[in-house]
Amino acid sequence: MSFEKKSTVNLRTVAERAGLAPCSVSAILNHTPASHVIPQATKDRVFRAAAELNYRPNLWARSLRTKRTRMVAAVAADFGSGAVARVVAGAQRRLQQRGYLLTLGTADSSEASPMAPFEQRGIEGIIAVDTSLPRDTDLPVAAVELGRMTRMKPLTEAEHDWLAAMGESAAEAIIQQIEQQRTPRRVNIEGKICPGGYAVPAACGGAVVAASVSA
Repeated sequence: MSFEKKSTVNLRTVAERAGLAPCSVSAILNHTPASHVIPQATKDRVFRAAAELNYRPNLWARSLRTKRTRMVAAVAADFGSGAVARVVAGAQRRLQQRGYLLTLGTADSSEASPMAPFEQRGIEGIIAVDTSLPRDTDLPVAAVELGRMTRMKPLTEAEHDWLAAMGESAAEAIIQQIEQQRTPRRVNIEGKICPGGYAVPAACGGAVVAASVSA
């Protein structure tokens, strides 16, 4: 029995298919600041070439080259809560779309440095869902406060969508904090409360969440 050796698809292969220099393709696929001036039609050509070739980047090599992990941690006291799970699901969806990996964790307040394990593992930012973190952490934080939503069971479909939207907003906020190195480094994601309470997003005119910053 003979096996056909599959050729390796790398960045140069994608560049040849797209008709561009490898450095340009790298900028586009890695969403670097240099890619901001590249026309969208050119970006689409690169994305199409990558999809046709089934290109899978070597994330370890990318991490070594860029000195970034593109990892964000979601921290919560109870991931089994339906409300927390929906927020995390929304955050995961948006982070994946933006090329980030979401990990789950808890911050042990009994430790002298509860945030040290995240920093040691190269976590770039934290989404804190209905839990408190030390104010002196050096990592950017998007804090999602759920209040009484955690006690609402079962959740309605509208509430599922509302919570997922909060997660997506938290993901966008933490990405901006990471990539633009904004200060202050802590963003509070708050649900817009309708006159009737948390109810349905549509009742808020589609404005599901509002973000505020704190030092």
